[in-house]
Amino acid sequence: MTTRGYSPTSAAPTDAPRGPFDAPTATDPLSATVTVPGSKSLTNRELILAALADGPGRIEAPLHSADSHRMGDALRALGVKIERVSGESPFGDDVEITPSRDLRGGCEVDSGQAGTVMRFVAPLLGLADGDVRMTADENALHRPMGTMIKALRDLGVDIDDGGSWSLPFTVHGHGHIRGGELEIDASGSSQFVSGLLLAAPRFDVGLHLKHVGERLPSMPHIEMTLEALSHRGVHVERPSPNEWIVPATLPRGKTIAIEPDLSNAAPFLAAAMVAGGSVTIPSWPAHSTQPGGHLTEILSLLGGRVTRRGGAVTVTAGKTIHGVDLDLSAVSELTPTLVGLAAFADSPSSFTGIGHIRQHETDRIAALVENLRALGCGAEELPDGIRVIPSARMHGGTWKAFHDHRIATTGALVGLRVPDVVIDDIGTTGKTMPQFAWLWQHMLDA
Repeated sequence: MTTRGYSPTSAAPTDAPRGPFDAPTATDPLSATVTVPGSKSLTNRELILAALADGPGRIEAPLHSADSHRMGDALRALGVKIERVSGESPFGDDVEITPSRDLRGGCEVDSGQAGTVMRFVAPLLGLADGDVRMTADENALHRPMGTMIKALRDLGVDIDDGGSWSLPFTVHGHGHIRGGELEIDASGSSQFVSGLLLAAPRFDVGLHLKHVGERLPSMPHIEMTLEALSHRGVHVERPSPNEWIVPATLPRGKTIAIEPDLSNAAPFLAAAMVAGGSVTIPSWPAHSTQPGGHLTEILSLLGGRVTRRGGAVTVTAGKTIHGVDLDLSAVSELTPTLVGLAAFADSPSSFTGIGHIRQHETDRIAALVENLRALGCGAEELPDGIRVIPSARMHGGTWKAFHDHRIATTGALVGLRVPDVVIDDIGTTGKTMPQFAWLWQHMLDA
């Protein structure tokens, strides 16, 4: 069988289709190569650091999606110049960033659905000169912000949230944040730590940050933040695993290339295990702080055959998908894809350490349980996770996206083996991968 994916020279769509999506069922084993767009997590971190840098910089092959566009719009509102310039990525232009030494107020920042915008931009608002109102989409106002609001107040930032400890709120910026010692409980999201670390080089005396909560989820994302800072000359001391000392220094303006989004690659690699055959993702980094980098190990545990060759990762279906019991606290964003795989396993699976994903774009645990049960698969909520009980009698039906891109892509994964699955709104994938439906069909056409 000829291996074929989409042609990198063909025009990738820039917007996700809206409305229902009839998830295609695989009729033959797959044999495809799929190139995925850049990492959302890396793109938004690099946009923040470029906006605070000592001079202009460039980001090559960034992700162009709803989340990254929200980040760009937020930084422009604060006075940062961001321009699109021609690049080599099939998914859109590079961007050049000219930082503003003095961030301006007198504006509104709309985070949309983007948790990285809420948590990464909020500390910058205290550096702005003037009032800035921050808000979000109506269905994203529930996302936790109390930890960030308290942290910024402890640092002397004037925030008016009407007593809600949530969005929307207004920051009365005075052009600087002193910094110093700060303790927070970031058990709800590692983004609180990353947001403070990214802004800390611009604080008057830097930041000595301590996490004092019981646990800290998604540690790879914090490592990603530390590595991004280091690449720009900001070297963070780490006296203990949950303690960071950031010096007051300007990050360097430079050119940064963005890795492919390995978490967005997850449903494509998992597709090989559900439909049979193999799927290859090129340009897989030899070293990565992305949580998706753990896919090679995790998919092997579930029965996939994983190989690396020439900078690419290939997953080939094994004889069966194995039931597993895994703690996903470090890689919780992979949960929806792994739950989709577990629906076809040879025994039940349990995924734990992920209670915090109840407060993502939606309550991901409840959404997955509801969708699986609606299609005839056994599923139940655990105090800190989800249990999946496979069923040979799964059937078609509506798969609700719940305004969540990863729930939507899991519906497409399940639909590869279960006919007549209809995702109610595939447009939610535009949050991090507007090309998802297009790439999915090209993978099947190979």
